[in-house]
Amino acid sequence: MGLAVATALAKRGGWELHLLDMNVQSGEKAVKELGNVAKFHKCNVTAYKDQADIFDSVHKSTGRLDFVYANAGIVERFSFYEKNEQSPPPEINQASIDVNLKGVVITSYLAQHYFRLSKESYGKGTQILIMTSSCGGLYPSPFSPMYSAAKHGVVGLMRSIAKHYYVRDKIRVCCTNPGTIKTNLLDVSRLSSTDRETDLLKAHGWSTFPEEYFTPIEKLVETVLMLIDGGAMEDSKGNKVAAGKDWMLAVEVNGNNHYFRDMPEYSDKMMEDVMKRTDVTEMAPEEMKYYN
Repeated sequence: MGLAVATALAKRGGWELHLLDMNVQSGEKAVKELGNVAKFHKCNVTAYKDQADIFDSVHKSTGRLDFVYANAGIVERFSFYEKNEQSPPPEINQASIDVNLKGVVITSYLAQHYFRLSKESYGKGTQILIMTSSCGGLYPSPFSPMYSAAKHGVVGLMRSIAKHYYVRDKIRVCCTNPGTIKTNLLDVSRLSSTDRETDLLKAHGWSTFPEEYFTPIEKLVETVLMLIDGGAMEDSKGNKVAAGKDWMLAVEVNGNNHYFRDMPEYSDKMMEDVMKRTDVTEMAPEEMKYYN
């Protein structure tokens, strides 16, 4: 998905693109295809120093940052339900949580810093952070509960920081929640996995889904570009977002459709008032000094 979006931006022109990945061979192949507008950086997104060094280097070389796509993700490589003879059982593999949530947290934190450094030169309201969640971030996914938990966390992170980022710095934050897209996520040839992990991935690979269940990558790219461009927009059910309200959007992308997904309703007025007390626009001045 990241490469597809980068390709679309390269075709638009006027973008300098920086691709981050652990796979050097794939990364170098990607930038070769994109041409001299792209650079590759080897990066472990779960390592703060890796991301921080790249953000800093890019900003120092360009002086600006317009768009950050927090898109790194891996599939769950561990059966949460597997029976074990030994006690305590073996430690669970939490790489899915580390990459899919912790990596996004690091990216979001660093994006905020370097967006702020760029805003004086390039104006407010033009910068956007888009996180990749999943349909598994809106609905339970029993096969991959840790993946689903991490992707729910991405939606929660987006909704928690979006207002603060926008009110304080005019940085727009949104997330996409794609359905099933044929990406490298379940390509076992690209994964360094044990035999058991590979068997699990094969058992739940793309072949288990009927062809009509897949969402075209082109639709996901179209949705990401819509969010980058911002302004007034409309979803496939006719729900509209006004210009200036183009932030804190969770956009489900399924098939050839996209849907703006609202957060759950408050259970009652008291809960609404409780949660508003944590809102950037509701805090007392003495509280806000810790958040400025």
